[in-house]
Amino acid sequence: MTTAGSPPLILLTNDDGAGHPGLAALAAAMGKIGPTVTIAPEQDNSAASHSLTMHRPLRVTRTNGRVYTVNGTPTDCVTVGVGKILEQKPTLVVSGINPGANLGDDVNYSGTVAAAVEGAMLGIPSLAVSIAGQKPFRFETAATVAARLAQRVLAEGLPRDTVLNINVPNLALTEIKGLRFTRQGRRTYDSAIKQVFDPWGREHFWIGGGTPIWDEAADTDSQALIDGFISATPIHFDLTNHRALAALQKKWQGIELDPLPFE
Repeated sequence: MTTAGSPPLILLTNDDGAGHPGLAALAAAMGKIGPTVTIAPEQDNSAASHSLTMHRPLRVTRTNGRVYTVNGTPTDCVTVGVGKILEQKPTLVVSGINPGANLGDDVNYSGTVAAAVEGAMLGIPSLAVSIAGQKPFRFETAATVAARLAQRVLAEGLPRDTVLNINVPNLALTEIKGLRFTRQGRRTYDSAIKQVFDPWGREHFWIGGGTPIWDEAADTDSQALIDGFISATPIHFDLTNHRALAALQKKWQGIELDPLPFE
């Protein structure tokens, strides 16, 4: 939560690159709440997940006042930004606006979500913002939604180690039915790997596209969007399956394993 009398410092980033219109719309909306600093990748890093660049040095370029680019991943942008670029720790990290939803299994690959997770790992309340649907994207709608939720988070905070993953329907604001707090569903793809051949007849494989298969349960992120609602899913980075842990501890307690093959 923000301290009374002190304006929030909001760190903005994305995975589509510093020049993306979704990031520009987000900066315009967040700038009405408080000062912002944008630290974003030089190039598109979609599906970069939570990768850090460790095999080469990173270059930071200040492009325009409070805008910086990093020749690395979204996670690089947040960790270098908080650790070296900014003079004070930001009050909030907002990543987006991603053109296309980040739902279900896609969350595991998303650079947009990973940047927000990195912010939460550094102890900063963080939001990931995406807009569902197809072009043309109504980034102004998602930016308005993000700003309203950011104000709520700044006032009340988020649970520890939690990112709010927000997906907004690609509709006019007046056409959206409301907000649902949802769980992460499952979203897989059929025929997502394409076999192609280059002019010399060499075989290659192209990952991407395919037909999405949705989790249709009523409480999921994907179903909220299908129904015309904003989906807000609290996610965290403890990957432990706690129900499975309890079951294994109960069922396997005291079991002695057979000698391993090399013993």
